Amino acid sequence: MTATTGETAPPKAIAAQGLRKAYGEKVVLDGIDLSVVPGTVFALLGPNGAGKTTTVQILSTLISHDGGTAEIAGHDLDRHPDAVRDSIGVTGQFAAVDGLLTAEENMLLIADLLHLDRAEGKRRAAELLERFEIADVARKPAATFSGGMRRKLDLAMTLVGRPSVIFLDEPTTGLDPRSRRTMWDLIRDLVAGGTTIFLTTQYLEEADQLADRIAVLDDGRIVAEGTAEELKRRIPGGHIRLRFNDIHHLNAATDRLALSTVTRDDDELTLQVPSDGSIPVLRAVLDVLEGSGIQAEALTVHTPDLDDVFLALTGQDRRTVAVGTAVGTAVKEAQR
Repeated sequence: MTATTGETAPPKAIAAQGLRKAYGEKVVLDGIDLSVVPGTVFALLGPNGAGKTTTVQILSTLISHDGGTAEIAGHDLDRHPDAVRDSIGVTGQFAAVDGLLTAEENMLLIADLLHLDRAEGKRRAAELLERFEIADVARKPAATFSGGMRRKLDLAMTLVGRPSVIFLDEPTTGLDPRSRRTMWDLIRDLVAGGTTIFLTTQYLEEADQLADRIAVLDDGRIVAEGTAEELKRRIPGGHIRLRFNDIHHLNAATDRLALSTVTRDDDELTLQVPSDGSIPVLRAVLDVLEGSGIQAEALTVHTPDLDDVFLALTGQDRRTVAVGTAVGTAVKEAQR
Protein backbone atom coordinates (compact mmCIF):
# COMPACT_ATOMS: atom_id res chain seq x y z
CA MET A 1 0.00 0.00 0.00
CA THR A 2 1.42 3.39 -0.99
CA ALA A 3 1.68 6.04 1.72
CA THR A 4 -0.17 9.28 1.08
CA THR A 5 1.49 12.67 1.27
CA GLY A 6 -0.97 13.66 3.94
CA GLU A 7 0.53 11.29 6.51
CA THR A 8 2.49 12.97 9.28
CA ALA A 9 6.04 11.91 10.04
CA PRO A 10 6.68 10.25 13.42
CA PRO A 11 7.97 12.63 16.10
CA LYS A 12 11.70 13.04 16.61
CA ALA A 13 13.11 11.37 19.67
CA ILE A 14 14.58 14.77 20.58
CA ALA A 15 13.79 18.09 18.91
CA ALA A 16 15.05 21.41 20.26
CA GLN A 17 15.06 24.89 18.75
CA GLY A 18 16.91 27.90 20.08
CA LEU A 19 17.65 26.36 23.47
CA ARG A 20 19.22 28.91 25.81
CA LYS A 21 20.64 28.90 29.33
CA ALA A 22 22.59 31.52 31.26
CA TYR A 23 23.76 31.97 34.82
CA GLY A 24 23.88 35.71 35.35
CA GLU A 25 26.08 37.12 32.60
CA LYS A 26 27.58 33.71 31.82
CA VAL A 27 25.84 32.29 28.73
CA VAL A 28 26.08 28.50 28.81
CA LEU A 29 23.82 27.66 25.85
CA ASP A 30 23.38 30.26 23.15
CA GLY A 31 20.43 29.09 21.08
CA ILE A 32 21.20 25.51 20.06
CA ASP A 33 19.08 23.36 17.73
CA LEU A 34 18.97 19.56 17.99
CA SER A 35 17.16 16.89 15.96
CA VAL A 36 17.58 13.24 16.92
CA VAL A 37 15.99 10.39 14.97
CA PRO A 38 14.43 7.57 17.07
CA GLY A 39 16.51 4.41 17.44
CA THR A 40 19.87 6.10 16.84
CA VAL A 41 22.90 7.27 18.81
CA PHE A 42 23.43 11.04 18.82
CA ALA A 43 26.74 12.18 20.30
CA LEU A 44 27.38 15.66 21.65
CA LEU A 45 31.09 16.54 21.76
CA GLY A 46 32.79 19.59 23.19
CA PRO A 47 35.51 20.78 25.55
CA ASN A 48 34.95 21.07 29.29
CA GLY A 49 32.54 23.90 30.00
CA ALA A 50 31.04 23.86 26.49
CA GLY A 51 27.54 23.14 27.84
CA LYS A 52 27.17 19.38 27.28
CA THR A 53 26.00 18.48 30.78
CA THR A 54 23.76 21.55 30.91
CA THR A 55 22.09 20.36 27.70
CA VAL A 56 21.44 16.93 29.21
CA GLN A 57 20.11 18.44 32.43
CA ILE A 58 17.68 20.68 30.54
CA LEU A 59 16.41 17.95 28.20
CA SER A 60 15.95 15.55 31.12
CA THR A 61 13.95 18.19 33.11
CA LEU A 62 16.58 18.44 35.86
CA ILE A 63 17.00 22.19 35.34
CA SER A 64 14.97 24.83 33.52
CA HIS A 65 15.97 26.63 30.35
CA ASP A 66 15.78 30.36 29.68
CA GLY A 67 14.61 30.28 26.08
CA GLY A 68 13.73 28.09 23.13
CA THR A 69 11.56 24.98 22.91
CA ALA A 70 12.13 21.24 23.11
CA GLU A 71 10.20 18.02 22.70
CA ILE A 72 11.27 14.60 23.94
CA ALA A 73 9.52 11.56 22.42
CA GLY A 74 6.81 13.92 21.18
CA HIS A 75 6.20 15.53 24.61
CA ASP A 76 6.72 19.25 25.12
CA LEU A 77 9.40 19.89 27.73
CA ASP A 78 7.54 22.82 29.32
CA ARG A 79 3.92 21.73 29.05
CA HIS A 80 4.29 18.01 29.77
CA PRO A 81 7.40 17.46 31.92
CA ASP A 82 5.92 14.40 33.63
CA ALA A 83 5.35 12.70 30.27
CA VAL A 84 8.95 13.52 29.36
CA ARG A 85 10.19 11.95 32.59
CA ASP A 86 8.13 8.83 31.91
CA SER A 87 9.83 8.49 28.51
CA ILE A 88 13.46 8.93 29.50
CA GLY A 89 16.29 7.44 31.49
CA VAL A 90 19.39 9.29 32.66
CA THR A 91 22.85 7.97 33.47
CA GLY A 92 25.07 10.76 34.76
CA GLN A 93 28.83 11.18 34.88
CA PHE A 94 29.00 9.32 38.18
CA ALA A 95 27.20 6.05 38.88
CA ALA A 96 24.05 6.70 40.93
CA VAL A 97 24.41 3.44 42.83
CA ASP A 98 23.95 3.02 46.59
CA GLY A 99 27.04 1.14 47.71
CA LEU A 100 25.38 -0.07 50.91
CA LEU A 101 22.65 -1.89 48.99
CA THR A 102 23.08 -5.03 46.93
CA ALA A 103 22.69 -4.91 43.16
CA GLU A 104 19.25 -6.48 43.47
CA GLU A 105 18.20 -4.00 46.17
CA ASN A 106 19.30 -1.08 44.02
CA MET A 107 17.15 -2.41 41.19
CA LEU A 108 14.13 -2.97 43.41
CA LEU A 109 14.50 0.53 44.86
CA ILE A 110 14.16 2.02 41.38
CA ALA A 111 11.17 -0.22 40.69
CA ASP A 112 9.50 1.08 43.88
CA LEU A 113 10.23 4.70 42.90
CA LEU A 114 8.56 4.02 39.54
CA HIS A 115 5.54 2.55 41.36
CA LEU A 116 5.84 -0.89 39.79
CA ASP A 117 4.03 -3.59 41.72
CA ARG A 118 6.27 -5.89 43.71
CA ALA A 119 5.99 -8.90 41.40
CA GLU A 120 6.65 -6.82 38.27
CA GLY A 121 9.56 -5.05 39.98
CA LYS A 122 11.21 -8.35 40.92
CA ARG A 123 10.68 -9.77 37.45
CA ARG A 124 12.10 -6.68 35.79
CA ALA A 125 15.10 -6.58 38.15
CA ALA A 126 15.91 -10.24 37.56
CA GLU A 127 15.62 -9.80 33.79
CA LEU A 128 17.99 -6.83 33.69
CA LEU A 129 20.51 -8.31 36.12
CA GLU A 130 20.72 -11.34 33.85
CA ARG A 131 20.94 -9.23 30.71
CA PHE A 132 23.82 -7.17 32.11
CA GLU A 133 25.59 -10.26 33.50
CA ILE A 134 25.27 -9.15 37.11
CA ALA A 135 22.92 -11.92 38.27
CA ASP A 136 25.69 -13.97 39.88
CA VAL A 137 26.60 -11.05 42.16
CA ALA A 138 23.08 -9.68 42.59
CA ARG A 139 23.14 -10.13 46.37
CA LYS A 140 26.53 -8.58 46.95
CA PRO A 141 26.87 -4.94 48.12
CA ALA A 142 27.47 -2.59 45.19
CA ALA A 143 30.40 -1.09 47.12
CA THR A 144 32.36 -4.27 46.34
CA PHE A 145 31.92 -3.86 42.56
CA SER A 146 34.56 -2.66 40.14
CA GLY A 147 34.01 0.60 38.25
CA GLY A 148 32.84 -1.29 35.19
CA MET A 149 30.37 -3.38 37.20
CA ARG A 150 28.97 -0.29 38.91
CA ARG A 151 28.49 1.36 35.51
CA LYS A 152 26.65 -1.71 34.20
CA LEU A 153 24.42 -1.70 37.27
CA ASP A 154 23.79 2.02 36.85
CA LEU A 155 22.66 1.51 33.25
CA ALA A 156 20.52 -1.47 34.24
CA MET A 157 18.79 0.72 36.84
CA THR A 158 18.10 3.31 34.13
CA LEU A 159 16.26 0.67 32.08
CA VAL A 160 13.84 -0.47 34.78
CA GLY A 161 11.20 1.96 33.50
CA ARG A 162 11.66 0.93 29.83
CA PRO A 163 12.61 4.43 28.59
CA SER A 164 12.48 5.16 24.87
CA VAL A 165 15.21 7.83 25.19
CA ILE A 166 18.32 7.47 27.35
CA PHE A 167 20.73 10.28 28.19
CA LEU A 168 24.25 9.00 28.82
CA ASP A 169 26.47 11.77 30.17
CA GLU A 170 30.08 10.57 29.80
CA PRO A 171 29.09 6.99 30.73
CA THR A 172 32.54 5.41 30.35
CA THR A 173 34.66 7.98 32.18
CA GLY A 174 37.21 6.17 34.35
CA LEU A 175 36.58 2.74 32.88
CA ASP A 176 39.38 0.50 31.64
CA PRO A 177 39.42 -0.33 27.89
CA ARG A 178 37.75 -3.74 28.36
CA SER A 179 34.91 -2.31 30.48
CA ARG A 180 34.49 0.55 28.01
CA ARG A 181 34.04 -1.86 25.12
CA THR A 182 31.56 -3.88 27.16
CA MET A 183 29.56 -0.69 27.67
CA TRP A 184 29.72 0.01 23.93
CA ASP A 185 28.24 -3.42 23.22
CA LEU A 186 25.42 -2.77 25.69
CA ILE A 187 24.67 0.57 24.01
CA ARG A 188 24.60 -1.06 20.57
CA ASP A 189 22.16 -3.70 21.86
CA LEU A 190 19.86 -1.02 23.25
CA VAL A 191 19.80 0.86 19.95
CA ALA A 192 19.19 -2.36 18.02
CA GLY A 193 16.08 -2.76 20.18
CA GLY A 194 14.79 0.69 19.20
CA THR A 195 16.09 2.81 22.10
CA THR A 196 17.43 6.29 21.33
CA ILE A 197 20.74 7.23 22.96
CA PHE A 198 21.86 10.83 23.55
CA LEU A 199 25.54 10.52 24.40
CA THR A 200 28.05 13.02 25.69
CA THR A 201 31.63 11.86 25.85
CA GLN A 202 35.24 13.02 26.10
CA TYR A 203 36.40 9.92 24.23
CA LEU A 204 36.37 10.76 20.53
CA GLU A 205 36.88 7.11 19.56
CA GLU A 206 33.67 6.38 21.46
CA ALA A 207 31.68 8.81 19.33
CA ASP A 208 33.35 7.48 16.20
CA GLN A 209 32.41 3.90 17.10
CA LEU A 210 28.85 4.48 18.30
CA ALA A 211 27.26 7.64 16.94
CA ASP A 212 25.01 7.84 13.91
CA ARG A 213 25.32 11.63 14.06
CA ILE A 214 27.64 13.95 15.99
CA ALA A 215 27.26 17.58 17.01
CA VAL A 216 30.23 19.64 18.18
CA LEU A 217 29.37 22.13 20.91
CA ASP A 218 31.72 25.01 21.69
CA ASP A 219 31.14 28.13 23.76
CA GLY A 220 27.42 27.34 24.00
CA ARG A 221 26.86 26.94 20.25
CA ILE A 222 26.72 24.04 17.81
CA VAL A 223 29.68 24.69 15.51
CA ALA A 224 29.33 21.57 13.35
CA GLU A 225 27.04 18.57 12.90
CA GLY A 226 27.04 15.48 10.71
CA THR A 227 28.19 11.89 10.57
CA ALA A 228 31.72 11.15 11.70
CA GLU A 229 32.85 10.84 8.09
CA GLU A 230 31.19 14.12 7.08
CA LEU A 231 32.93 15.96 9.90
CA LYS A 232 36.31 14.45 9.08
CA ARG A 233 36.02 15.58 5.47
CA ARG A 234 35.66 19.21 6.62
CA ILE A 235 39.07 19.31 8.23
CA PRO A 236 42.39 20.18 6.52
CA GLY A 237 45.10 17.55 6.52
CA GLY A 238 43.48 14.88 4.39
CA HIS A 239 45.55 13.92 1.37
CA ILE A 240 46.24 11.37 -1.33
CA ARG A 241 49.83 10.09 -1.34
CA LEU A 242 51.17 8.94 -4.69
CA ARG A 243 54.46 7.05 -5.03
CA PHE A 244 56.22 6.77 -8.42
CA ASN A 245 58.95 4.48 -9.69
CA ASP A 246 60.99 7.21 -11.38
CA ILE A 247 61.56 10.96 -11.31
CA HIS A 248 60.04 11.47 -14.76
CA HIS A 249 56.59 10.28 -13.68
CA LEU A 250 56.91 12.35 -10.50
CA ASN A 251 57.70 15.47 -12.55
CA ALA A 252 54.84 14.84 -14.94
CA ALA A 253 52.35 14.28 -12.12
CA THR A 254 53.55 17.44 -10.38
CA ASP A 255 52.96 19.45 -13.54
CA ARG A 256 49.46 18.01 -14.14
CA LEU A 257 48.38 18.24 -10.48
CA ALA A 258 49.91 21.69 -10.09
CA LEU A 259 47.99 22.87 -7.04
CA SER A 260 49.66 25.38 -4.73
CA THR A 261 49.46 22.96 -1.81
CA VAL A 262 50.82 19.86 -3.54
CA THR A 263 53.86 18.55 -1.65
CA ARG A 264 56.57 16.49 -3.36
CA ASP A 265 59.40 14.45 -1.90
CA ASP A 266 62.14 13.75 -4.45
CA ASP A 267 63.96 11.29 -2.20
CA GLU A 268 60.85 9.17 -1.67
CA LEU A 269 59.49 9.87 -5.18
CA THR A 270 56.13 10.79 -3.64
CA LEU A 271 53.53 13.44 -4.27
CA GLN A 272 50.99 14.51 -1.65
CA VAL A 273 47.72 15.92 -3.02
CA PRO A 274 45.19 17.58 -0.67
CA SER A 275 41.94 15.60 -0.50
CA ASP A 276 38.80 15.41 1.59
CA GLY A 277 38.83 11.62 1.24
CA SER A 278 35.77 11.53 -1.00
CA ILE A 279 35.47 9.25 -4.02
CA PRO A 280 34.91 12.13 -6.50
CA VAL A 281 38.24 13.73 -5.56
CA LEU A 282 40.07 10.39 -5.71
CA ARG A 283 38.50 9.63 -9.09
CA ALA A 284 39.50 13.08 -10.36
CA VAL A 285 43.15 12.51 -9.42
CA LEU A 286 43.19 9.08 -11.08
CA ASP A 287 41.56 10.51 -14.21
CA VAL A 288 44.28 13.17 -14.46
CA LEU A 289 47.02 10.53 -14.20
CA GLU A 290 45.38 8.13 -16.64
CA GLY A 291 44.61 10.88 -19.15
CA SER A 292 48.26 11.94 -19.14
CA GLY A 293 49.68 8.42 -19.31
CA ILE A 294 51.27 8.78 -15.86
CA GLN A 295 51.69 5.61 -13.83
CA ALA A 296 51.85 5.63 -10.04
CA GLU A 297 53.45 2.69 -8.27
CA ALA A 298 51.26 3.06 -5.15
CA LEU A 299 48.42 5.20 -3.82
CA THR A 300 47.23 5.69 -0.26
CA VAL A 301 44.46 7.89 1.14
CA HIS A 302 44.92 9.64 4.48
CA THR A 303 41.97 11.30 6.24
CA PRO A 304 41.75 13.30 9.49
CA ASP A 305 40.27 11.61 12.55
CA LEU A 306 37.85 12.99 15.15
CA ASP A 307 40.76 14.32 17.20
CA ASP A 308 41.56 16.62 14.29
CA VAL A 309 37.89 17.59 14.03
CA PHE A 310 37.72 18.41 17.72
CA LEU A 311 40.88 20.52 17.71
CA ALA A 312 39.97 22.38 14.53
CA LEU A 313 36.39 23.22 15.51
CA THR A 314 36.70 24.09 19.20
CA GLY A 315 38.59 26.62 21.29
CA GLN A 316 40.53 29.70 20.29
CA ASP A 317 41.95 28.03 17.17
CA ARG A 318 38.51 27.33 15.68
CA ARG A 319 38.35 28.19 12.03
CA THR A 320 36.06 27.69 9.06
CA VAL A 321 37.18 24.91 6.73
CA ALA A 322 35.91 24.07 3.27
CA VAL A 323 38.82 22.06 1.92
CA GLY A 324 36.68 19.46 0.15
CA THR A 325 35.04 21.87 -2.27
CA ALA A 326 38.23 23.83 -2.94
CA VAL A 327 40.36 20.77 -3.61
CA GLY A 328 37.71 19.10 -5.74
CA THR A 329 37.43 22.22 -7.90
CA ALA A 330 41.21 22.58 -8.26
CA VAL A 331 41.73 18.95 -9.27
CA LYS A 332 38.93 19.17 -11.84
CA GLU A 333 40.65 22.26 -13.27
CA ALA A 334 43.82 20.20 -13.66
CA GLN A 335 41.86 17.66 -15.74
CA ARG A 336 41.15 20.24 -18.43
